[in-house]
Amino acid sequence: MTMTDMKDCDQFVAEFEAVIKHPKKSATETYYTGVDLGTACIVLAVMDENYTPVAGAYRYADVVRDGMVVDYIGAIQIVKELKTELEEKLETELIYAAAAIPPGTDELDGGAIKNVVQGAGFYLTNVLDEPTAANQVLAIQNGAVVDIGGGTTGISIIKDGKVVKVVDDATGGTHLTLVTAGAYKISFQEAELYKRDQKNHQELIGVLKPVVEKIATIIMTQIAGFEIEELYLVGGTACLTGIETIIEAKTRIKTYKPLNPMFVTPLGIALSCTDEIL
Repeated sequence: MTMTDMKDCDQFVAEFEAVIKHPKKSATETYYTGVDLGTACIVLAVMDENYTPVAGAYRYADVVRDGMVVDYIGAIQIVKELKTELEEKLETELIYAAAAIPPGTDELDGGAIKNVVQGAGFYLTNVLDEPTAANQVLAIQNGAVVDIGGGTTGISIIKDGKVVKVVDDATGGTHLTLVTAGAYKISFQEAELYKRDQKNHQELIGVLKPVVEKIATIIMTQIAGFEIEELYLVGGTACLTGIETIIEAKTRIKTYKPLNPMFVTPLGIALSCTDEIL
């Protein structure tokens, strides 16, 4: 990937951020929705039939843990509410959606994610793993996409544009929150909010460095045996300022991060949505 490609990714994310604030009604008849059920945040990204972002909404929630749906009814309710909110803004019904799951959890949880999306009133058209979804936006040909979510870190190794290995590890933002809570002697909820606030990042990065280095070690273990020259960080936890510097120093691999890594995966999921029901 060149820096130009990274600019394309950043521009695409910026377009999405703009339509979250000001949705764009389109002349299109069909809309495609990406549903990203994260551990800390649920995001819906909507595109028109030309796959241009037209609307989006997100809500912080505690219905998924370590990549698994733990509050099934709550998850359906939130997706349904976000769907209704976007339908009112776009003055149309959103019919088709795609979803994503952490790598390797299809047997365990693929069904639950499908049921949440369908339970919220969508026709489900695709389910793919999160780092592979992110690469729909990044469009890298060679390297590793590292999706650092709240509960898990998913790694997708890409060679000549094809995914050759995809794995998931149960380390993510939750662990950073636990360390923050311990260091500041505050509750988990308070630590989560403290960690999300960008103005605290400079001070937090020193406290959280050991956990970030653990994530870097996981990456190195999973990519062993592959020639990886570039890492690309996405996911809500990758929003932590300076996380890429620590990972690059530990892995000794050039590490890139989009301007807002939280929205790359949901946009990739939306790009994977079609009008052909599963």
